[in-house]
This record gives sequence, structure tokens and C-alpha cells, in this order.
Amino acid sequence: MTGSTMTHIDEKGRVRMVDVTEKEATERTAVASAVVLLRQRTLDMILKREMSKGNVLETARIAGIMAAKKTAELIPMCHPLNLSHAQVDFFPETDPARVTIRARVRLTGRTGVEMEALTAVTVAALTLYDMCKAVDREMRITDVQLMEKTGGKSGTFRRSK
Repeated sequence: MTGSTMTHIDEKGRVRMVDVTEKEATERTAVASAVVLLRQRTLDMILKREMSKGNVLETARIAGIMAAKKTAELIPMCHPLNLSHAQVDFFPETDPARVTIRARVRLTGRTGVEMEALTAVTVAALTLYDMCKAVDREMRITDVQLMEKTGGKSGTFRRSK
């Protein structure tokens, strides 16, 4: 919403893609994160590359980057974007065992890349789950969230911890 106006609804209540033609092209970035909670044994297998489906983190990285590039195909009314950068990183931790996933997406354009960053971490988390579910069906994907965004009319947002 911009003010009190729904931007994806026209005057007759029909869904529409927002027209960004007149917006100024600016550098825009978004960072999103997600957490996968898992057993310590599962984390150890991931880090030692012992999963039967292969290198979990590199496969999830590729899936996350591909997902960022395909966001407009998955989320209705998202603009297809020509991303200039998409990066997915993993931060394994113990006590409790978890993998934090962070995606950074960037472009110069007329609309933001928040959905692309959120899609990247979500698909990376789902890929990690898929590759490890044979040994740990109790994994949980949690805390999918936008951490920060820059650029555009609304300026900068940074999540407070």
C-alpha cells in the first residue's frame, strides 16, 4: 500500500500489476534470511558432504539463485527483473544445530528486489530440506524475513534485531 491506496487493485477492484514506467531507475538491494533447524547429526553430515544426494549447500545455493531469477514466474504481479547480482550464503551453527541462509539481490531498476531475496532463501531452505529429509524429517524452516532493502522511493529499511 502507498498511503491508503492499494497499488495492486484498480478502481474496479481488479488485480493489476503496478505500472512502474514513470518511476526513476535506482540501485536497489535486498537481503533476506531464513533458518533451517535440524539435528546435529544432520548438520555434521552436511558439512562433511556425506548426504547421499550430494553437496547440500552448493545445490541449495544454485537453487536459491535460480529461484531469485524466476520469482516473477512464481509470485503473481511481480515484475520480471533483470537482476545484476544474486548471492546465497550459508552460516551453519551448533547449539542448537541450524543453518542460517542469507540472500543478497541487487539491480538498477524501477522496482525493488525484496521478493527475489525472500524467494531465494525460501527455495534454498526447501532444497536443503529435500536433500536431507531421508535422515531428518524433523527439520524446520523458520524465520523467513526481509533483513534490509535499499533504493526506491521508500528508501532504506533495516530490520531491528
